[in-house]
Amino acid sequence: MQTISFRQSLFWDTDPKKLDIKKNAQYIIERIMDLGNDDEVRWMRQQYPKELLAQVSKNSKQLHTSSRTLWTLLTNQ
Repeated sequence: MQTISFRQSLFWDTDPKKLDIKKNAQYIIERIMDLGNDDEVRWMRQQYPKELLAQVSKNSKQLHTSSRTLWTLLTNQ
């Protein structure tokens, strides 16, 4: 499992060092889907199963419409 240091600008409303990648999975996925850079997206796709990414892209109330459309296509759901 690869580790990552989250950018403060990605999680401006919380301390990124305190995020739990399991407990805060949806929150982390939403932020990376909307605002993540290439390294963060690569990490997210390695860290979380495709089914979870598809579920978040389909059900999230936080994702921007364009992000939702892109991730729905990328996860083939």
